[in-house]
Amino acid sequence: MFVAAAVMVAAVFTVSAQDARKTGETPFVTKHCRMDRSRLNIGTYSLQPYARTETHVKDLKECGIDFVIGMNGDRAVLDLFSKYGVGAIVSGVVPGWWGGNGDNAGKMAANNPISKYEDGAAGFADHPAIWSIDVGDEPSALDFPYYGKVIERVEQLFPDQFAYLNLYPNYASVAKNTSDQTVNQLGTTSYTEHIAEYCRNVPMDYLCYDFYVYSSTVHKMYDNLRVVADACTGTGRSMWIVLQVNSLDKEKWITPGQLRFQAWTAMAFGAEVITWACYTAGWWNNQVLDEKGEKTRQYERLKKMNAEIHAIAEPYMKYRRVSTSFVGFESTSWLDGVGQKGVKEFDNGFISGLQADDGSPLVVGNMVSRSGDGSRAVFVTSADDPYDESPKAHTLIFRADGKNVTATSPFGEVKLSCTPSGWYSCQLASNEALLIEVSPK
Repeated sequence: MFVAAAVMVAAVFTVSAQDARKTGETPFVTKHCRMDRSRLNIGTYSLQPYARTETHVKDLKECGIDFVIGMNGDRAVLDLFSKYGVGAIVSGVVPGWWGGNGDNAGKMAANNPISKYEDGAAGFADHPAIWSIDVGDEPSALDFPYYGKVIERVEQLFPDQFAYLNLYPNYASVAKNTSDQTVNQLGTTSYTEHIAEYCRNVPMDYLCYDFYVYSSTVHKMYDNLRVVADACTGTGRSMWIVLQVNSLDKEKWITPGQLRFQAWTAMAFGAEVITWACYTAGWWNNQVLDEKGEKTRQYERLKKMNAEIHAIAEPYMKYRRVSTSFVGFESTSWLDGVGQKGVKEFDNGFISGLQADDGSPLVVGNMVSRSGDGSRAVFVTSADDPYDESPKAHTLIFRADGKNVTATSPFGEVKLSCTPSGWYSCQLASNEALLIEVSPK
């Protein structure tokens, strides 16, 4: 059912712009000329001028970063990006827009007429390192209809770039009074409605949002992932997410386990682009580089994390997410307020009885082959210790109905044990992940 729905809705969104004007449908814009969308890409926010030497750019690439958001037209650093294979999402080319606290909701069209975007394009100097044009951050849903027009025009004006737009997380404020109220961030009465309005009005084949769990809560993170991932699956979009490598609290540094928890959980919901905030000064504290451009303890942590993501991303990207399950959450409060119930064990017809032998929580992404060869996969992460306070070793158990059952972690192939009765098992520590693949019989 999920697969059929995704195909059906995706077909609707591939109509031409001309036909869309006649029918009222919204066509997808799928134009990522310089960004290889067949692979999982890792980005970061903010590369300040004090961190733009060749050594800095080389270190950036060695850290596993594929692109940087928030760059300007600095030709020297763009040349270095080309040399080391880093992409840039540039700001300041066209008018920016930020939803802020909601005071300017619904005012984008009056402040940023299309002519300003055309003026920006007229003065634009292209560069092979420029992947994308930043068109705003966290807008109100009241501006989504106008964003649809902006995106269409920006895609015409910049033939080698795509438009970049990031959305609010679900802890942004919603309207509490009437539908006419505009002084709220989301511009809707619920987050689900906010995302639905984006999908209805904004013709891009991806949906990007930020969520910083260590300044929010785990259950809000899960519900945000659920809403966005289901919207992406249902409309054929790709999910992009912005996570945190820095911290709001000056006294707390994001740990390796916390980096893993964020990334692996996002991938269990089908994330195809992961962006880290922030590499240099942007907002908050304890960035990857300090104010002098020197590496902090976060550099090696992020470098290792990105290497793990890239290692498992190759087999992971052979599949696309269909659904996600919360397994073994009965004894936790982490699903409080989440619009999805947990299950004792996971079963998708190919893999059954999947659980941790000690009943600890797992987030399980159910995936199907992009090639259509009938192969299935599950992406599993051990979610018992999201704050990285008391990591433990767990044993994952499951049955598989198929052939060539394999498991891959970020560190390579995982040895599976199998009993005569057909139960597979392997080790899976807290905040670790693996991909289980099953070929059809």
